[in-house]
Amino acid sequence: MNSRISYFSLFISSVLAFIVSSCANIGRPGGGPIDLTPPVLLKSTPEQGTTFFKKKKIELEFDEIIQVEKPGEKITVSPPQTNPPEIYTAGKKIIVELKDSLRNNTTYTVDFSDAIVDNNEKNPFPNFALSFSTGGSIDSMEVGGVLLNAEDLEPVTGMYVGLQPDLADSAFRKKPFVKITRSDASGNFTLKNVAAGKYRIYALKDANRDYKFDQPGEDIAFLDSVIVPSYKLVEKTDTIWKDKLKHKMDTIRTVKAKQYLPNNLLLRAFNENFKSQYLDKTERKERNHLLITFAAPAKELPRLRPLNFPAKNWARLERSATNDTLNFWIKDSTIYKSDTLRLEATYLHTDSLRRLVPQTDTLTFTFHDLKLAPAKKPKKKDENAKVEKPALQVESKFGGSMDLYGLMDFSLPVPFDSIDEKKFHFEEKKDSLWHAIKTPPFEYDSLNIRRFNLKYKWAPGQEYRLKVDSAAIYGMNGLCNKPFEKSFKVKNVEDYSGFFINVAGINDSAFVELLNESDKMVRREPVIKGVAEFFYVNPGTYYARLILDKNKNGKWDTGNFGQKLQPEQVYYHPGKFQLRTNWDVEEQGWNPLALPLDKQKPRKLVKNKPKEKVKRDPITGKVIPSTPVKENTEEDQQSPVTE
Repeated sequence: MNSRISYFSLFISSVLAFIVSSCANIGRPGGGPIDLTPPVLLKSTPEQGTTFFKKKKIELEFDEIIQVEKPGEKITVSPPQTNPPEIYTAGKKIIVELKDSLRNNTTYTVDFSDAIVDNNEKNPFPNFALSFSTGGSIDSMEVGGVLLNAEDLEPVTGMYVGLQPDLADSAFRKKPFVKITRSDASGNFTLKNVAAGKYRIYALKDANRDYKFDQPGEDIAFLDSVIVPSYKLVEKTDTIWKDKLKHKMDTIRTVKAKQYLPNNLLLRAFNENFKSQYLDKTERKERNHLLITFAAPAKELPRLRPLNFPAKNWARLERSATNDTLNFWIKDSTIYKSDTLRLEATYLHTDSLRRLVPQTDTLTFTFHDLKLAPAKKPKKKDENAKVEKPALQVESKFGGSMDLYGLMDFSLPVPFDSIDEKKFHFEEKKDSLWHAIKTPPFEYDSLNIRRFNLKYKWAPGQEYRLKVDSAAIYGMNGLCNKPFEKSFKVKNVEDYSGFFINVAGINDSAFVELLNESDKMVRREPVIKGVAEFFYVNPGTYYARLILDKNKNGKWDTGNFGQKLQPEQVYYHPGKFQLRTNWDVEEQGWNPLALPLDKQKPRKLVKNKPKEKVKRDPITGKVIPSTPVKENTEEDQQSPVTE
């Protein structure tokens, strides 16, 4: 009897263990087909398009257990909420609890984007938005377009796009949007359930989540024109399926549908590059060197007044082009031997109202020599041994091979005190012998007083040598250089490619930038009489970008909302250029206006690409490899322009 009970207990325990194990595993049974279908919405409270809805709790029920991915980033409630809603899941349900009071006679939209996925395979329930109204009607207009980075035409993801019915410029800074959405992975956006009327449209990277442009460092975009939502009836085909699984159609009919306008708005996002001006840092890492840095560029230098040392010619100034980095080099040893130096500095400072106002500070620079451990007893000196004197370190990056347009560039650790140009000897190699030639002219940098260069019109394929005598260069530290020499060979014309691009339809001042495969600028040339000419380009793969340089300063400039100034226009050539040695490439008749801006940038250069959908085998669940991109054939490579 006991034996029977024991076997029966073991059997029951095994069955229970199997049941518990089965219940714990909510995934598909081993060997069964993988779930490739998205979850199905069974019902919602409120239902789509409900009117006179006053509750703050919204529920969605699906046919399977679901999850919500990144609700704070992907789910948008419009009109925007001052207090973020609480969003959570409970099995097959999603619950959204609004925290703000509901406005009267207002259409609300809860846009879930692609945040809803099933629990097992993460199949998305995409592009779903639930709308309801607290009044008797649903606003039904839509507005759409694309948001790009103004400087490089990258799609901008996750940035707020909003509508403002107050057409005054000040409304963008003082009033929150009435309708909002977020740009998707491709930069596209659609504002749904918009009421009829006139609006301004803006994009905003909202740092403090108040849905208005009140922080100067926020990224923005705006249109100069007012938009009026509308629609038109268009014909479209509607397919009635007899059996979708077997792809059997019953009938195809033509129906009338609403096409909402405008649906092709283009917003170009930028940052005004506003920076509060303040004293950022002071340093004295060397006795004879003081460093002062400011947080933003400045038009004027600060006024400095020494407080505990003589004020006349106390230092040489090395500064950045924007006056935000200042290096002071002190030559007088009676000044820099002092452990503490004090200066009175008067400079422009940004106040709480974002105005530049004068401010005066006392700056203290201290320097203390490190106390070293007592040295060991030195060995007896050799009276005949030569004492090695320290020398001025002169750095030069050229040598070996020189570009036809290259410079002989030199840099020093301290500002130079004097340079004896007669101690620079330049030679050219002819018939295996070196022959002296006139030394190239010296060019001195007015800002960086530790650099200089020699510029020369090199002969292609020729060899050159530079010899520099000792004591040719003296630094502020009293040290001079040792003798040195540099020899190099200039590249031949045949080592390069020439690239000439003809630009059509552009009448403004402009320049073309040659880009590498990382979208980085390699060369820049102006457009003169419709052509940008690039001589002596190193062989490789390149792309081209055009900038309309309206202020003719040779660089891209951002916009300014207060001045109603849009950022300078940028265009990309849609193809790529394969430049080979000893080969000139001419691109005829590029019209930058021929393609929409969001279709111009070559896909190779686009960094913000949407994730490609993974294809799986429905039985095994294994990922099906995507078709590899075909490489250029040898025949393709013969053409300078491969795309």
